[in-house]
Amino acid sequence: MRTQLQAIAPSPVVDALGRPLRDLRISVMETCNYRCPYCMPEGSVDEASLGAKQRLDFDDIVQIAAAFVAQGVRKIRLTGGEPLLRRNLPELIGLLKRIDGLEDLALTTNGSLLATQAQALRQAGLDRITVSVDALDETLFRHMSGGRGSLSQVLEGVAAAERAGFGPIKINCVVQRGLNESQILPLFEFFKNRGHVMRFIEYMDVGSCNGWLSTDVVPVSEILACLQSRYVLTPMAPTAPGEVAARYAVSGSGEVGFIASVSAPFCGDCNRARLSVDGKLFTCLFASAGFDLKPHLRSAERLSTEISTLWRHRTDRYSEIRHAADARKKIEMFFIGG
Repeated sequence: MRTQLQAIAPSPVVDALGRPLRDLRISVMETCNYRCPYCMPEGSVDEASLGAKQRLDFDDIVQIAAAFVAQGVRKIRLTGGEPLLRRNLPELIGLLKRIDGLEDLALTTNGSLLATQAQALRQAGLDRITVSVDALDETLFRHMSGGRGSLSQVLEGVAAAERAGFGPIKINCVVQRGLNESQILPLFEFFKNRGHVMRFIEYMDVGSCNGWLSTDVVPVSEILACLQSRYVLTPMAPTAPGEVAARYAVSGSGEVGFIASVSAPFCGDCNRARLSVDGKLFTCLFASAGFDLKPHLRSAERLSTEISTLWRHRTDRYSEIRHAADARKKIEMFFIGG
């Protein structure tokens, strides 16, 4: 059975700065089993304020997703929090895959629960998986997960995803000054040798609870220089407009990606919208408030119109004006996905 709203828009809706709507990130879970300091530090979350009563059900998520596809979205990524904490997630994946016009369905996870779920995710129709791994040293990995993560458990999850037919898998690493610079080469070499793609991400000032300081940022230029000390890296063309990672081919084989939203902002072609776990549309990762879509769920036409109107008025470009922006409190990344 197809969803009520089909992808009928001949071209994507465009915002006030000429950026098309192409990519939707959907947070399906507002909490996580890790407490990574750069995202959801221990003690930063009022657990009592989180819970199932606030979450959209699967039917609502699918209706909203279909409305976004009708406005030009072609790629959806499921995020969190930790999305694999959401019960019956393969069921949602199967429903989303039925939306006419959706070309790519991906998921980002910390990998801790992946070993037991990879096969079901693949069978449900999930196209791609990205796993976050910030260190290959077990002690450091545990520290960077807030004392909760197990590296061996995550690597088992990556192996299970390989067996299920996912590949190459993207591996994300957030690099922080004084913490895990030593892990750049080990991570790159470990996953390159297994046919996967490392992506190094600058530590960003997402949310307001991570105590971000610009001095903690390791710019992509340094990470690139580290890898170039041992490998020849050749720039690659983007695979699609608005691609966030600068991609490089690696001498011998493979590729590596760099996400430099602090040192080299890419707001100019940002085409991503974000749906929070409770049904709010956020037009920027660094937004302070969202727009509630739940009142429009009874009418597919009204929902589609509201999304179009909100996107057409979008002017967000926080990363480009970061140093001139006010000190407003921003929504936490774990609530809307990275």
